[in-house]
Amino acid sequence: MAGDAEDPNAEVQYHVELAPGDVADAVLLPGNPERVDVITDLWDEFEERAHHREYRTATGTHEGTPISVTSTGIGSPSAAIAVEELARIGVDTFVRVGSCGAIQPEMAVGDLVITSGAVRQEGTSHEYVRGDYPAVASHEVVSALVAAAERLDYDYHVGLTMSADAFYAGQGRAGFGGFEAAGSETLIEELREANVANIEMEAAAILTLANVYGLRAGAVCSVFANRVTGEFRTEGESRAAEVASLAVALLAKMDAVKREAGVTEWHAGLSI
Repeated sequence: MAGDAEDPNAEVQYHVELAPGDVADAVLLPGNPERVDVITDLWDEFEERAHHREYRTATGTHEGTPISVTSTGIGSPSAAIAVEELARIGVDTFVRVGSCGAIQPEMAVGDLVITSGAVRQEGTSHEYVRGDYPAVASHEVVSALVAAAERLDYDYHVGLTMSADAFYAGQGRAGFGGFEAAGSETLIEELREANVANIEMEAAAILTLANVYGLRAGAVCSVFANRVTGEFRTEGESRAAEVASLAVALLAKMDAVKREAGVTEWHAGLSI
C-alpha cells in the first residue's frame, strides 16, 4: 500500500477502505456482512461507509451515542486485519458480536455468552505475541455487556471462550470423508471440564491485539448450538446485537462519569 510511512492514519486503509472520521470510537465486529443489517436496524440512524471484500462498515448512533459496525468475515486472520486498520483510524473499543457453540450443558440455544477471556487455539494471535500471553477482555466492556444483558432481561453467561481456526477439525467435528484430527474425540470434553463456556473463531485474536495495543475489547455471542446436548437452532442473533449496541452506549456514559470523577478506570464505586 502506498502512503506516508510516518502517518499511516492519513491514508484510507487498504482492506476496510476507511479513513479517519468514517467510524466512531467504538466498533462492533460481527463476522457475517449480512449481520450488519441486523445490527443497524436497532440504531437511531446509520449510513453505510464502505464495503470491500468481507469488510462492510456502517456508522450511526444508538441511544444518541456514536457507534460503528464492521464485518470481519470468518476467522481470526481477517478479524485481526479489521482491528489493525480500525485502530489506525482512531478506534479504541471493539466488541465482537457473533454466534457460537456452547459446551456446557446448562446453556440453551438463544442464550448469550459474554467472554471474559479466551483460549488461543487460533494461530493469528501467536504471530503477534508469545503463546502464554493471555487473551483477556476489558473489564469495562464485560461490565457494560453484563449491564446491557441485565437491562434487556436476556439470559446470559460470562465465561471463557475457545477460539479455533478451523470450523470442522479445529472444533472436534469430522472433516470430509469422516476425517478426524488428532485429539478431536476428546477436545470438547477437555474444554468442558476446564470450565470453558463456548467455541467460536475470532474472540481470542481480537482480545489479544486489543491488549497488545492498549485498547478495549470484548465479545458477546448468541448460542446457536450446544455441542453437549446436540441442540441446534439459529436463534438469538438480534439479542447479541442489541446487547452489544446498548453496551456501547453504556460505555460512553461510563467514560463520562470517569472523566467527571477524575479517574481512569471504571469501578464499583461509580454509577451510571
